[in-house]
Amino acid sequence: MLAHETYSASEFKAKCLEILNRLSTRNLTRVTITKHGRPVAVLTPPEEAADSVRHVYGFMEGSVVGLDNYDLTEPILDEPLLAERGVLHA
Repeated sequence: MLAHETYSASEFKAKCLEILNRLSTRNLTRVTITKHGRPVAVLTPPEEAADSVRHVYGFMEGSVVGLDNYDLTEPILDEPLLAERGVLHA
């Protein structure tokens, strides 16, 4: 089981690099830093890149609805584009 540890600010300052190394190797899952016995910060290791992508990919699924009779492959303009007439810049 991975550990959750609590350090005072002065302890954290003295052991900062060691604690960060333990977080990066996933030997710690959470570190709480206290000042005068009250939590002031919580450190956790970052998500793995693959996990981050899983949260983003598909997050809007089901949020867009298309009309039943609408063909997304058909042009939407009734008039020809200027480029079709050889005009590239208007």
